[in-house]
Amino acid sequence: MSGEMLLLKSARDIEMMRRAGKITAAARALAGEMVKPGVSTRAIDRAVREYIISEGARPSFLNYNGYPASVCISINEQVIHGIPGHRTIQEGDIVSVDVGAFITDDFKEYHGDCAATFFAGECSQEVKDLVSVTRQSFFEGIKFAKAGNRVPDISGAIQKYCESRGYSVVREFVGHGIGYRMHEPPEIPNYVTGLPGRGIRLVPGMTLAVEPMVNMGGAEIRVLHDGWTVETADRKPSAHYENTILITDGEPEILTPADGDRSYGA
Repeated sequence: MSGEMLLLKSARDIEMMRRAGKITAAARALAGEMVKPGVSTRAIDRAVREYIISEGARPSFLNYNGYPASVCISINEQVIHGIPGHRTIQEGDIVSVDVGAFITDDFKEYHGDCAATFFAGECSQEVKDLVSVTRQSFFEGIKFAKAGNRVPDISGAIQKYCESRGYSVVREFVGHGIGYRMHEPPEIPNYVTGLPGRGIRLVPGMTLAVEPMVNMGGAEIRVLHDGWTVETADRKPSAHYENTILITDGEPEILTPADGDRSYGA
């Protein structure tokens, strides 16, 4: 993938992406507050959709390649792309919520994308540790999200952190560039591919969605019959954490900040 394909953002673009990111992060927080035993995934999807629209934005996921909802809600062994429906969250579940929103200006779209895994009631220490490592692996990765470094520097840091703690990272799905579209180049794997010192170089103005997907068991996954929901092949729990970030002349800026996620060192 050549550097010419990368879509660098102007100061105006970045300001619009900050606005979209703020809405997206607030939608993630709303979803997280609703993750409680007895709440249906459909109710979370409806509340998030209504919130995004009330802020003058639109859900990025709704009808994206045919996806039928505004939020991806994945429970326990589900990795990503779980479709909201009648399923009710149970005590002890871990619930991954992935949300996107975009605003428009001058016929351009500006997207934000973020995810997190939340606890429903009391969960085992084992799954709490999985969620904690997944979140921290994002911050370990973006320590390297600086101009002059390369995409595999981010990928390698995520992989090393997770695997050194006994977890595995999903390989079939990766992070991505984001901005005018939900998915732009480059891809951001959560594991190292290729030779050392190779890969796309990071430059100011790049906006990326970095999203570790981490399994308690093996890395293998399968897609269910609905064509969307991805789960671990061994049915062990999985967690997901994601933010949209901006490459700057210094430290990366998180464009979808949750409380405490203001900088790479959070």
